[in-house]
This record gives sequence, C-alpha cells and structure tokens, in this order.
Amino acid sequence: MSSSMSCLKNPDVVTMMGLDFGSTTSSAMVAEAKVGLNSVSGRMEFGRPQVVYRSDSVFTPFDGEKIDAVRVGHYLDQWIAESNVRCEDIFAGGVIITGLAAKQVNAGALARLVGKRIGEAVIATADDPCLESWLAFMGSCSALSRLYPETPFINLDIGGGTTNPAMGINGNVLHTGCYFIGARHFRFTPGTYRLKAISSYGRSILKDLAIFKKTGDTFSESETDAVLGFYVSALEAIVTGDADFFNTAAGRLHRQVPFEIDTDGQSLPTLTFSGGIGELIYRSSRGRELPGTTFYGDLGIDLARKIMKSPVLSAHIRTTIPENMGRATVYGLALHSTEVSGTTIFLSRSECLPCRDLPIVARLSLDAGPKEIQKALLLVGNSNNGACIQILSDRNEKRPQAGITLPPGESLARIKYFGKGLAENCERLRFLLHQTLVLLVPFNYGQALGNYASNWRQSPVNFIVIDEIPDRSAHFVNIGRLHGNIVPVSFYGVS
Repeated sequence: MSSSMSCLKNPDVVTMMGLDFGSTTSSAMVAEAKVGLNSVSGRMEFGRPQVVYRSDSVFTPFDGEKIDAVRVGHYLDQWIAESNVRCEDIFAGGVIITGLAAKQVNAGALARLVGKRIGEAVIATADDPCLESWLAFMGSCSALSRLYPETPFINLDIGGGTTNPAMGINGNVLHTGCYFIGARHFRFTPGTYRLKAISSYGRSILKDLAIFKKTGDTFSESETDAVLGFYVSALEAIVTGDADFFNTAAGRLHRQVPFEIDTDGQSLPTLTFSGGIGELIYRSSRGRELPGTTFYGDLGIDLARKIMKSPVLSAHIRTTIPENMGRATVYGLALHSTEVSGTTIFLSRSECLPCRDLPIVARLSLDAGPKEIQKALLLVGNSNNGACIQILSDRNEKRPQAGITLPPGESLARIKYFGKGLAENCERLRFLLHQTLVLLVPFNYGQALGNYASNWRQSPVNFIVIDEIPDRSAHFVNIGRLHGNIVPVSFYGVS
C-alpha cells in the first residue's frame, strides 16, 4: 500500500477485514483506506490505511478434535457488531486458519463457512503456511524493511503451533518457510508443568531427548530446559541457514516447508519477531513483567525468555522493533493480501464477477510463442471454474523522456501480438469457447489486450482482463466485485 495520501486523485474509501484463527488465539481487524489514482505513478493505489477496529484476542475454541464452529460463530457476531461493519461493504480481506488449528479435521470446512458468512469479498483458507509467512512479514516489518532498503530482514512469526519465517529486502519477500515449532505442542495445567496434552510433534521431541513423560506427569526443570533448548536450536538453525539440524528424525518431522537461505558467511540479517511469542518478547524487552509460570497453559512465556537469552536470536530485539507484533498476520490479511486493479478492466460479460478460487496456471510474457500459449490454454481447459494467466513484463525499468521519468509500459505491437495469439489458439481449442479466462496484466492495457484476445468481443470465451496487477508468486486468485471502475484482486497459495 502507498504511504502517501496527498498524491491520490479523487480517492474513494474502502473497508478491509482480516480474521486470524491460530493454534492458541484468534482475532479480527477492520481497516479503512482511500483508493485512487496516484498522480505521480499513474496507478490506482491504496493510501495509508487506518485501523478502525481491533478485537481482543480470544482463545481459539476447540471441541475435541474439531474447531468449535458454534463458538466461532459467536465471536464473528461479536466482532461484526463491535466494528459496526456491514459485510456487504467489505471491499477485500481474508480469513486464515493456521498452525495446529489448521490441522483439525474440520478446518477446511470452517474456512469455507466463515468466508461464506462474512462475504464473498473475503478469501478464506486453511493451512497455507507460506501465505502466513508472507502476511506476517508484511504486517510486521515491511515498513522497517523499506526504511532500510539495503538491509535483509528475517521475520519469525512464532505462535502456538508453528514458526513461519520470511526473509525480505526493501519490503519484498524473497523466501518463506514453515516449521512446527510453537508454544502449544506441550499443554500444562496453568501455574504448573503438569502435562495435560502433547502433540505428535511434542512426542517426537521427547523421544529424541529420551524424556519419558506422558499426560498427567510433571516436567522437571531440566526436562523443560531440554525441550526449550531443542526449540531455540531449531530457530537458530532456521535463521543461520543450518539445514543439518533438520536432517534428524525429529528435525525432519518439524519441517513443513524448508526455509532455504544461504548466508554465505555474511552477517546475520536483521531479525524481528511476531505472533504470540513475538508479543511476549517485545513486552519483556521494554521492561514489562510477563505473566507467571505457564499462565497460558503452554511454554509460550518460557520460550520467549529462552529466545531472549540466545545471542543469535536476541541480537536485534532491543534495537529493531516491528509493527503490530502479535497482530502481524491479521494486519497483513486485512491490509496486504489484496491488490487493487487499474481502471482499464476488460469484461466480456458484465455479470461475471466475482470469481473465486481460480488457479494461476501459467505466467507468460507478451512475447510468448504459439506453443507456450497453447500449453497454458490446455491447462485452463482442465479447470472447471476457469483459470488465470499472469502476464509478466520484462520492461520494469522506468524510461526517462525529456527529463521526466515515466512509468513503464508496453508497446501496442507486443499487446496485439499476444492478444491475437490467444484469439487464434482459443478458436482452435473448441472446448475453451465457453470457459472463463482471467488475464492479470502489470500495466494499464487491459482494454486493449481484451479486445484483441476476444476478437473485439466476437469470441464466446469469457475473457476478464485485470490491469495494473504486479506479479505474486501464488497459486490461486480471487477477483472481487466491481467497485466503481476497480476490483480487488486477492492472492493465496503463496509459494
């Protein structure tokens, strides 16, 4: 999102919402942002958002092996009432179910239920670990990263069930990962170390450490330290690029998505923390007292303290404090999961929006040849609900002209070449003729490309061309309803 408000011409105000259901806690956020044409860049952009509602964090409700959908419904009603937001007014946003909550048997169904209840403008997903890592970075330290554009940052989002690392430079995320490292794999009677429950990941640690404990037993101080030592060593291995740690049986089990970075003997990137553990770390670093022994019924407080004693992990805790900390994921959901289109959208049919859960089947240059286009269109034909092709540009350098820096663009010849290539292949591949094909283009030539691809609206293919959308390394996209002349475009399944 743009940090400038004064450059936006004739801005409109839109509402965005984020909902985060994690291993330990759940929360909601609502924000408003102006959206309009940036007079400098020439693009439609969001202005600086204003958070208008933050819910209190609540414990994620469970009913045995399931997330308690009835209690989730009560929380949704409460959050909607407190925020005074109408679901039909939500422009964009997201629901994400993460960590151990995402492993529950009804997590996917709950994601669809919540998304349907809140509204079609909000994407809902469960167990999308790289998206969670990306969102946490954007919600936690993207502003810091842009403030120091030459400095690599690693954000560790540590919650009850998972740790989601992301590395970025100048606000751009380059690497993501996910590990089953969190505070709630061991659950205790609050105020004691008497075990109430152990996850399968926790049991693997006990086996690796030769600790023979079961539910009902009490951890000794040395056993607690050993478990915390495993977690801290794992976190140190993540940020230093030490892959050997995760080549043990317990290490492999804890690695969901590898965080593959090469420090190449250079200094450690600047570290920031988010999630529930991040919130405890920064609370303690500011001299605020933490709750007592296993106050939350898990190892969260102990893990935060142990991280602060690690020379590797604590290097930047007191000098670099990110935004939002414990709310980073929900902040990222509300404010960073969506791009806004330009105003040269092409729609074969005005009633075709919104479109949900479209796979991004290919990324093509405008110079793509007939075989590349045909291969992509065959993949489109395999999708029942339609599919999306992301158009890439190799013209990312700004072009100086008469002393003025102009935004990048494409020549009409290249747009015409690619559009006619699409039209010819769609005509040959008869099974595509009533399919929905979404094209996401990086600059404002949506109408031009749509006209050439549809043979000036003569083709029965349902073409949707959305302009001014930067490339995201994602697998799925949602296109929202028209809001004036623009639409929200939300990505998930980040790779």
